Amino acid sequence: MKSLAQDIEGFSKGHLRKQSTRVTTVTGRKLIETRSGENFQIADDTEQGGDEACGFVQDLSLDLQVGTIRPFLLLSSQDAAHDIDTLKKCKVTHMLNVAYGVENAFPELFTYKTVTMLDLPETDIISYFPQCFEFINQASHQGGVVLVHCNAGVSRSASVVIGFLIYQEKMSFEEAFRAVKSARPHIQPNPGFMNQLKNYQP
Repeated sequence: MKSLAQDIEGFSKGHLRKQSTRVTTVTGRKLIETRSGENFQIADDTEQGGDEACGFVQDLSLDLQVGTIRPFLLLSSQDAAHDIDTLKKCKVTHMLNVAYGVENAFPELFTYKTVTMLDLPETDIISYFPQCFEFINQASHQGGVVLVHCNAGVSRSASVVIGFLIYQEKMSFEEAFRAVKSARPHIQPNPGFMNQLKNYQP
């Protein structure tokens, strides 16, 4: 099992493609999320200043769409996780943050669990499932509503929720994927996560 430190150490900014989204967290850290076809990568750009880089498109639009997977289980991007009106409207009580470099915005208002992982095909996402699923089930048993989010709400958090349906409801990968995609249509786990989910047998 790879540790997060090994994942970070093995990640090179030289692998970045030009079509990227620069994300600024609530603490001012700048992250570059790069998608090229099915490949998805992330790098910390805080030290770079960002202005010299050519070809980057800054995404200023907020993604406040929240997918309802189950009455107690929601899926979104960091934007929704940082929007108090959206959280109140969805009756969120717990948040599972599986992003890299995204702070928990309202620690005094919600019960948080942070499980930091990188959106890289080689990340062993299955190894993170037990602690994620335990948190989701605890919240459910308490009558709570859990919002699972990463940076974009596309790969990491979607993979955790797909894995949860496979684990908890004994769904096939195809059933779980369809259920999550129906709730949040633009999910797209990276190829490594897709392969791990297809072979996941809890």
